Amino acid sequence: MSIIMDNSCYTCRRRRIECEMTEPPCKKCKKAGLECFQKRPFRWVQGAAFRGKKKGSSVKDASVSVTKLNLESTRRDGSCTRIINYAESIADDDASLEYGPRNLCVDNVLVNPDDPYASSLDKVSKYYLYYYSKCVCKLFVMYDSKRNPLRNLIPAALSDSVLLTSIIALSARHMANGGQSFYELGTSTLPALTDEHHNALWFKYKAIQELSHALSDRKLYKNDTAIASAFLLIFLDLLESGSDKWNIHLEGVKKLITQIQPMGSRTGTEQGLEETVEGMRSFIIRQIYLIDTLGATYTRPRLLSHTPPLQEPTTLLQMSLDKSYLGCPEFLLDALRSFSICRDMLAGSDPLEEGSLQSSIENVSIVLNLTQNFDCRAWASNLPQLDTHLTHDTNMLSTLAEAYKAGALIYGRRVSDALVKETTPLNNLVRELIAIIEVMRCDEALFKCILWPMFVAGLESQQQDQRDFVISCLEKFWFETKCINVVNAANILRRFWKMGDTQQTLHSQWIFNIGQLGRDWLLI
Repeated sequence: MSIIMDNSCYTCRRRRIECEMTEPPCKKCKKAGLECFQKRPFRWVQGAAFRGKKKGSSVKDASVSVTKLNLESTRRDGSCTRIINYAESIADDDASLEYGPRNLCVDNVLVNPDDPYASSLDKVSKYYLYYYSKCVCKLFVMYDSKRNPLRNLIPAALSDSVLLTSIIALSARHMANGGQSFYELGTSTLPALTDEHHNALWFKYKAIQELSHALSDRKLYKNDTAIASAFLLIFLDLLESGSDKWNIHLEGVKKLITQIQPMGSRTGTEQGLEETVEGMRSFIIRQIYLIDTLGATYTRPRLLSHTPPLQEPTTLLQMSLDKSYLGCPEFLLDALRSFSICRDMLAGSDPLEEGSLQSSIENVSIVLNLTQNFDCRAWASNLPQLDTHLTHDTNMLSTLAEAYKAGALIYGRRVSDALVKETTPLNNLVRELIAIIEVMRCDEALFKCILWPMFVAGLESQQQDQRDFVISCLEKFWFETKCINVVNAANILRRFWKMGDTQQTLHSQWIFNIGQLGRDWLLI
């Protein structure tokens, strides 16, 4: 029997959302993975209060106050030069550099004294590590568990300051996003530079600064933990915008992986840490292929390098579902990669020769047929089972694959249209994708995996009720993840629909011009 609370809980009031006022913890706090406080908890402040004018500040004001890092490393060889070029490219990121965190308040109750890292770190780091473990790690895997590869990074972070600061930056940004509204972020008005936003920017700068220094050190730039730190910056960009420097981080991680240097033989505790890092390496390699493939579909042609797979594609995503990010079947990723390469050829400055054109038309047609015949249920049925304490619904996993299959078919047919200079009506396929998305709304674990096909549906939607449905799904996605890239996805669609209503051919040419709507977007 549920207990009805007399008043809204403090946590919901602070998040500016309606509390359901049922037994503590209330349903919304429990769903968000937050402590449900009935009253304002005791808080402590680290450092002196930040004095001075504050009302006129904004996130943009902090961003333009950036100072470039002065990397004093020398170029030693070709491979090291490429790594240092990546370090220089990320060093110019936006942050407020003059001061440390403002009025940094920590809820002591969130720090679990039984955690293994509780006694070895300062209170701020403990707090952010706990928040990372509780609220952030579950965002970037299909099913959360004790084997979550992101959570398993914590032991490595205890002995690696670069990785630790990347984790803290990720936590600080997610915390700052929690107090914002989907529709407020969708306006042109910049949010005020609150203490939470200031701290998120500051920790981001600190993470990038430490990573840049590590990459300029010949002894450190090949370490697995440096790769993991750079990889986390891609997730940070999803939380922050989805259009900042994710592609730079992506290309940098790909280069770092090619220069990877194993940790060597260890014993005891060190051996266990090595196994953890190697597991993370495997996770990163698989997810980089996924991000690289899906990311290319919404960017300007040829923005990303068409590098070969970073390892032999042996059932790339045929791994435990609690160690997978989005769950898009490997076959569909390969199909999308083939379509994107063809699109980039079409976008070149020189027209394709007749022989190349016919070859491309034939290749796209073959891949489209294979995609149409892809058996989503067989794929879902053959996935490895989760641990006994976790369960997954094969029907919903099959539906997840169907969402990516429908999105891949739409993308491939638009590439095919560009090759033959026609426009294929895709209304039935769009309605099918909309129906799949509606089914998936009820699955909290898998709904956060389908932003990419959801955006494809929005780009192809011609009816107002379809467009309204997509926006409502994006709002739900924001509530579940607090990733600002989904807010930007809604803004892009609104602009795209407004332009498309006056330019009839625009909606079928989005494979070329979606990357020209302001920036290059990572919408996953």
